[in-house]
Amino acid sequence: MLITAKKLECYKLDSLDGEIAGVKEFYFDDQHWIIRYLVAETGTWLADRQVLISPYAIDAVNPDEKTIDINLTKKQIEESPSVDSHKPVSHQFEEAIYTHFGYPPYWSGPYSWGDYPIPIRDPELWKKHSEDKKEWDPHF
Repeated sequence: MLITAKKLECYKLDSLDGEIAGVKEFYFDDQHWIIRYLVAETGTWLADRQVLISPYAIDAVNPDEKTIDINLTKKQIEESPSVDSHKPVSHQFEEAIYTHFGYPPYWSGPYSWGDYPIPIRDPELWKKHSEDKKEWDPHF
């Protein structure tokens, strides 16, 4: 099922331990024509802080309930790097996010999601990726 990004802006994000935020906007990759991040507006829960949620974290989209289930805890989100949505996302910032959540970097392979054309949600493959690849060059 296709859902427009505009409709997703009113969806709530449900973490593994409860509702955490609403979807505010998206970071769009204009080279690969995909959404790289959902920008979560945390409201008063994290003192009006915004955080980036990668599609790697999405478990399900529930149009009837207008929620997006993510496989993160509130603590993981609270400890994640904070974003300034008025600035571009740097590769250094992306590396910090991907390291924090343990995701494989999408920029290290031939496809839009690294070694795969879609986000693979298998942590065993993520470990294999990090063992097989050289360290990322922050000057890329």
